[in-house]
Amino acid sequence: MRRIVAGKLHGIYVTDANLNYHGSITLDPDHCEEAGILPMEFVEIWNKNSGARISTYVILGERGSRCCILNGAAARTCQPGDQIIICNSIYIRESELPDIRPRVLTFDSDNRVLDRLEYIVKFDDFGRYRFAIERARSLNHASIAGEPKTVA
Repeated sequence: MRRIVAGKLHGIYVTDANLNYHGSITLDPDHCEEAGILPMEFVEIWNKNSGARISTYVILGERGSRCCILNGAAARTCQPGDQIIICNSIYIRESELPDIRPRVLTFDSDNRVLDRLEYIVKFDDFGRYRFAIERARSLNHASIAGEPKTVA
């Protein structure tokens, strides 16, 4: 089994940092659902401003709030206004790689979704990998591990 990107919130801005909370990152459920990120799922966080890289779990904030709040110890690694990348992952067999389409959302400075992209891996006629980034097929569809997921 290989660990593969399942979804990403790319360039989302930190809206708050709460050192005295129990830990985690609080995210808008709308963003999580579109990217295929689950509540309580462990995610990697990469801070584009400082270079800090951490791992924590997701809790859901208020729907539609566009929040991105680092809590507990994670609050020491990111400050409000920092631009970060949040990535979840899955374990799959290498043969399943062409069957997944990880969803990537990009953001403006108010955490509105700018673009919805999908990572695509296919084989060429010689059996070599080909990688592409394409616009997502629909606004409410994410495909992880080959199974379409309809987002509420």
